[in-house]
Amino acid sequence: MKPLLLIDVDGPLNPYAAKAQRRPEGYSTHRMRPKGWTEAESAKPLRVWLNHGHGAELLALADAYELVWATTWKDEANDWIAPHLGLPRLPFIDWPVMHGRAPRGTFWKTQYILEYAGERPFAWIDDDITAMDREYVDQQHPAQTLLLRIDEQIGLTRADFDALADWAA
Repeated sequence: MKPLLLIDVDGPLNPYAAKAQRRPEGYSTHRMRPKGWTEAESAKPLRVWLNHGHGAELLALADAYELVWATTWKDEANDWIAPHLGLPRLPFIDWPVMHGRAPRGTFWKTQYILEYAGERPFAWIDDDITAMDREYVDQQHPAQTLLLRIDEQIGLTRADFDALADWAA
């Protein structure tokens, strides 16, 4: 079986923390109203910056990985993000609890990432990965892993895609 590539949206694909009103080079602006963002119809749409080239980069990795959404967007990533990137519908992690307590100072997603992966190797791209998460995964997961923390002001870079390809090889 191929290793999993667990993909967060906000940070890696949407560099939401870049300077306000200054879209990063190579990105386009999209206004979205996912249910996970707000239930209020009067709420302002969410601004999302996407680099359409990232879809091709992720599809190129699909020969080596099984691509999976690991985002608070959950299945809505298939409706709002995937079409703009030219990605097919992907499986997603359906978090039992979002933003809850986590073991030993880890990011709240980490425990669920390990549950989802089972005994499979995986690479995970997220802007909230810390040294505590790496240590916890190293101690708890039986297979190889690559945890890439992505700068939420920059998003995925050529070096990140190269690191993912090299690790899978």
